[in-house]
Parts: sequence; structure tokens; C-alpha cells
Amino acid sequence: MSNSITHLMFLIFVFVPIAVSSEPQQPVEALLRRLDSKRSSASVQEAAAKAVLKRLLPTHVHSFDFKIVDKDVCGGHSCFVINNHNLSSPNGPEIQIKGTAAVEIASGLHWYLKYWCGAHVSWDKTGGVQLASIPNPGSLPRVKDKGLKIQRPVPWNYYQNVVTSSYSFVWWDWERWQKEIDWMALQGINLPLAFTGQESIWQKVFMDFNISKGDLNDFFGGPAFLAWARMGNLHAWGGPLSQNWLDQQLVLQKQILSRMLELGMTPVLPSFSGNVPATLRKFYPSANITRLGDWNTVNGDRRWCCTYLLDPSDPLFVEIGTAFIRRQVEEYGDVTDIYNCDTFNENSPPTNDPAYISSLGAAVYKAMSKGDTDAVWLMQGWLFYSDSAFWKPPQMKALLHSVPFGKMIVLDLFADVKPIWNTSSQFYDTPYIWCLLHNFGGNLEMYGILDAISSGPVDARTSENSTMVGVGMCMEGIEHNPVIYELTSEMAFRSERVPVQDWLRTYSRRRYGNAVHQVEEAWEILHRTIYNCTDGIADHNTDFIVKLPDWDPSLESVSNTSEPNKMQMLFTLDIKRRFLLQKTSSQFPKAHLWYSTQDVINALRLFLDAGNDLSGSLTYRYDLVDLTRQVLSKLANQVYVDAVTAFQRKDVKAFDLNSKKFVQLIRDIDALLASDDNFLLGTWLESAKKLATSPTEMRQYEWNARTQVTMWYDTTKTNQSQLHDYANKFWSGLLESYYLPRASTYFHYLSKSLRENKDFEVEKWRIEWISFSNNWQAGTELYPVKAKGDALAISKALYEKYFV
Repeated sequence: MSNSITHLMFLIFVFVPIAVSSEPQQPVEALLRRLDSKRSSASVQEAAAKAVLKRLLPTHVHSFDFKIVDKDVCGGHSCFVINNHNLSSPNGPEIQIKGTAAVEIASGLHWYLKYWCGAHVSWDKTGGVQLASIPNPGSLPRVKDKGLKIQRPVPWNYYQNVVTSSYSFVWWDWERWQKEIDWMALQGINLPLAFTGQESIWQKVFMDFNISKGDLNDFFGGPAFLAWARMGNLHAWGGPLSQNWLDQQLVLQKQILSRMLELGMTPVLPSFSGNVPATLRKFYPSANITRLGDWNTVNGDRRWCCTYLLDPSDPLFVEIGTAFIRRQVEEYGDVTDIYNCDTFNENSPPTNDPAYISSLGAAVYKAMSKGDTDAVWLMQGWLFYSDSAFWKPPQMKALLHSVPFGKMIVLDLFADVKPIWNTSSQFYDTPYIWCLLHNFGGNLEMYGILDAISSGPVDARTSENSTMVGVGMCMEGIEHNPVIYELTSEMAFRSERVPVQDWLRTYSRRRYGNAVHQVEEAWEILHRTIYNCTDGIADHNTDFIVKLPDWDPSLESVSNTSEPNKMQMLFTLDIKRRFLLQKTSSQFPKAHLWYSTQDVINALRLFLDAGNDLSGSLTYRYDLVDLTRQVLSKLANQVYVDAVTAFQRKDVKAFDLNSKKFVQLIRDIDALLASDDNFLLGTWLESAKKLATSPTEMRQYEWNARTQVTMWYDTTKTNQSQLHDYANKFWSGLLESYYLPRASTYFHYLSKSLRENKDFEVEKWRIEWISFSNNWQAGTELYPVKAKGDALAISKALYEKYFV
């Protein structure tokens, strides 16, 4: 047995204690019993767990024995148990894993592979799996004679944000979904959101209320913008949806739900929030339907802004909501009792009268419970943070207590940075799930708060009168920062705080399949820098390459700008909303920076020094490329500041030097990203086109895919989208073809202003840039889907070019 594996096994017993479950409240226990009764049979679940093993590790399919056991084995709680199997034959099972559901068995398998075999599992797009450290069949490490039992300290491990379906899942087929559900099972996720295909259900429901298919073309958003159409933020943008899309997504949803159920998961289905088509007013003129205000259009364009909301107090609300729940049961069967609804998310009630708010909440729940008598309302708690001026204690209590106790579960969505549980008396005794938000728009940036993750769920669960019932991950986009999500998933099984530095040491050994001291030292640095953001800011990548400031630097003289003022944000980050407020300003811009860049450059040097030992590792390559990208992007921020400062000082030589360096950095980062398959624009675009069944659909889907990651929303001739670059990406192809022309054009106009000694023509730049962007969004150019170049060699060359 290797020293690395011995160390891992030592750590499992030293600081991974057996979880001790806190007693859930009685209504929650009743809910858990009902949900357990909906699970597939033991034989189906055991087969599903075995299938996960076969897809992950086909060489070892006979090395493990899986068995579903009753919760009595773990005192009435969910758990997994790992034991040595009686070796009756040389080719027989070596390890037995028992679990109260297939997802528990898969979790136990993952735990064993990590902490006994030194293996690692992450998304394919973050380097994939590291399984080389697993011994051959017949030589698997034995566990202690008494085995290991780990039971969940809280019932649920929740997964997904309501917008993840658009930022990450939108172009997925069943093959990709199958991989995701396998990943979910291995991470122990047992309460996933299941939002795919709901437009097909809505089509059938609204047609029963006299709405035609044609009317719905103005209601549904395009594929890449469905999440916001569902929330009533917009309508028609990127649409219409073809019948092919609707039918295709419904079939996919049934496959997703079937697999979730086979694995013993409880899917969370959508419910009615009040968002209705405009034509409903024609058929129900007396209904209390209100047109909402504008949500981020440039000039209030009614073609896609200002949607319609049916008041929950109207009897029609309950009628439609009930019909939607029943139609889902008809299509999918009785698969869950938990439904998501966020009627008041970024949409405050018309009055703060607690009695009125209570009546609204009761009406929302009535629509669910008439469709499913055992329904439980799962609600994002984002509104209590984002609109805290409205949601004072009386209003919070009115909403949270508007349904019977145990019939509502709240997601403390931003608990990793701004928890609500500790300022609201445990959501006024309402069950809640401690959640990590972490990511906005699917941006690619190394960021996180590992110490908060390792302690936050434990502190919440062990606090006085705790009503915590789960740990959750609610990132807007996935497939980045695998270290963050692995630790968060583990916290659903841990009863005590995790010593992060020790955990990171084992993480790096598992992730790369080898113990390399330079990498371990690098992770120590990353822990106290990149992964220690304690400034309370919701990280949204505002690096200037991917979010170039839209401002006129000539409006304020550099001599009149103090250094602190130079560092003020151009983009006012409204961390209580899902977007950045765009402000044309003369204040000197600043991107988010929360650590010493020199320390992280030193970490990169250490990563490079480990290259000879780890050059064949895909996980190492991904992390090396990502870290090099991070370092160069932060350097580019400073170069941009230097260029603009030179412009303000009318220093032509310094401006030319730094503006050219900024553009060259974009080219260099693009070449770096091109060396890894996981940072390619072409993959995103081709996955969109692959779902099309006609040339028209192909053009529409590609436009959706291109628009989401660039302008996002509408523009005018001289005004960029209010949400431009919200979903920015560091992808090869996108840098070279989109971000580089933007920067080049901007610097061209600044240079012209300097050389001709006249005002910066900011409006001309905007006109040229917006026209270019709109044409790019409508383009059909092909981009590579395969990596080229040697990532290690490129990274070394760039380090020497910029830091030696």
C-alpha cells in the first residue's frame, strides 16, 4: 500500500468522525417517511447503484457488493456502511457497501474510493476523474474489521439554482445528463431541482385555459433564457420555442426523473408562481392580473419586458396552480411532494401588511396542496436578503407562517457569505437548508471561502433551536472550482468542522494521483488567498478582459483623482440582486480583488515546478490552465489601469505600451485556454446546434448560445445591454473573436483622442462596438472543439514572459 493511501486512511479516522444526526422536527420526519415510500424497490436501487459503478469504474464492477438496508440500521436516519466482504472466491466482491438508498450507496462508494484508494471525481469539464490510484481488482484496501458507518447529520443535500438550467444545462442531451446524475449520486445529492421540460406542461395547462400555441410564442423565452421567462423577468426574448423543443425536453425530463428515482433521490418540481401569458386577460377580464415593471431592458421595450402576474389572492391563481401540479403528476407519476415556488423573488407584494402577505402565502400553498395534498413548498430565501428593506420580521413571519409548519422549507441561498438563519431566529422556526451560492452567470473565476464552507453548516446545525434540515449548492453555473463543490458536498455528511489545510493536502493528492510537495505548498497559498474571500462581496467576474468598462476616462482629470477614488467601482455591484447595475461614470474602475496577486503568482510558480511529475494528469492540466488564466487576468486589470492613467496624463508612449500589452494579454490567454478542451467556445456552440432539427432551429439556438455569454439582452444603437457580460466566459475563441476586438476598438478611439488632442468619442465607440457585437451574435463562424498546444509549455512561457 502506498504512503499516500496510508495517509488518507489515517485521516479518515483522525478527522472524519461518524456523523451524529440531530433529531428532525416531527413534521419533517413525517415528510421523510412519505418520500421514502415513493422510492423505487430495493432491487431497482441496487441495480442503479451498480450501474453508476459500471460507468465510473467498469474494471471493478465485481469488486463491490451493494445492498439497500432499512433506516433502522442507522437509528432511523439515512446512512451508508462500508465493510469488508467475505472473500469466498478470488474474483468475488472485496468490499460491501450498504445504504438506506441507492444515493447513499453511491456516496459510500465515493467515500471509499477517496479515502481508501486516493481517487478523485469531478466534472469532465474541470479535469474529470483520477482513478489511476485505485488498486487492481483483488487488491483493494481493507477497512477496519468493524467497518465504517456514516449517517447524515441532516436529511438533505440540495442541488441547483433556478437559473442553472439556463447557464449550464440548456444544451444537454441524455448522455450528458446521465453523467451529471451519476456525479450527483456520488456526491450524495438527494434533493435535486428538476426543471427541464416544464414548458411542455405549461403548454398543455394554458391551452386548457383557452390560450393558443401561437399566444405562447410571446410567453416563453428562447432556450438560453427560459429561466428568466419562468420567473416573469422577460418574455419572448430568444424565442419562440418550437414544438420539437417542447417535445424533446419533455422526453428528456422523464428520463431525468426516472434515473433520479432509481437512485433514491427526491426531485423538486416547479409550481405556479403567478406568471401568465398576456392573452389570459382577454379570456378572464375580471382576473386580478398586473403588468410588472421593466427588468433590465435598455428602454422598456414591450416586446420582451414587463410581464403579467396573476395575484395569488385571485381564485384563478389556485385553479391554474392546481392544474399545473396535477398535469405534472399525470405526466410523471407521483414522484415527489416537494415543489419550488418563488412568487416574491425580486418582486415585492403591493403592500407590507402582514395579514395580506399571509393571505398571499396561503394562496400559493393552496394551489400546490389542491394538486398534491402532501405538497411541501420549497422557497428560495434570497428575497429576505435582496429586499431586506421590505422583508422586516413581521413580513417574514407572515410569509413563513402562512402555511402549516413542516409544509415549507427555505433555502438560505447565500449562507456562505450572508446567512439569514442567524438573524431571523432560524427563519422563525421554519425548516431551512444551509446553501452555498458562490457563482453568478457561470463566470469562470477561481474564488471561494473554504473556511466558511467547512464551518458554516456545522455552526448552523449545532446552534440553539436549530431548524436546519440540509446542506445545498445553489450556484448559477457549474463546472468550475471543483474544490469548493467537493468540500460542500462532504459537509452534508460531516458532523464537525473540517481542518481545511489537512483536507486540502489529501484533496491535492487525490486530485492529481500523487503527493507532490510543490503542489501541496501551492494549495496552502491558494487556501489563504483565492479561496479566502472574506470581504462579503458576491463574486461576479468583473475582470476588464471579460467586462470592459463602458466609460469616458477623459471626464475626470487624473490630477483631481485621489488614489482611493481611482479604486472605486465603475460597476456598482448590487449584491442584493442577480445583476450588476451599469453606470456610465467618470470614477476610475476597479475589478474585484481580494488577495495578494504576488502570493498567487508564487503559487503558479510552484504549480509549474510540479509539471514534470504531473504533466500527464488531466486534472493538473485543468488547474494549471485555470490558475495561469487567473494570474494573467488580474495582471491585465492592472495593465488596463496603467493604460487609462497614461491616457489621462496624456502620456502617449505609456498609453501605447500598456494598451498594446492589454491586447496581447488577451491573445496570450486565448492561446493558453486553447490548450485545454474545457475552455473552448466551440463546445458550447456545437452543443446548442446539435439539438436542432432544422436549419432555422440551428440558427436560433446558436444565436441564443452566443447572446447569453455576450450581450445577454437587448441593445440600442448607442446603448449596450444592461446585462452585457453578466454571463462572461474565459473561453478560447470568445477572447480572440469578441473581447479582443472590443478592447482594440476602445483603445483605438482613446489613441485617436490623444493624438488629435480632442475628446474621446465614446458614443462613436459604442455605436461601432454594439454593431460588431450584434453581428457576432448572429454569426455562424466555426470554432475549435479540440484543444491544441502543450498547456504546460504555454503556461511556462507565459510565466517567463510576464513575471521573470
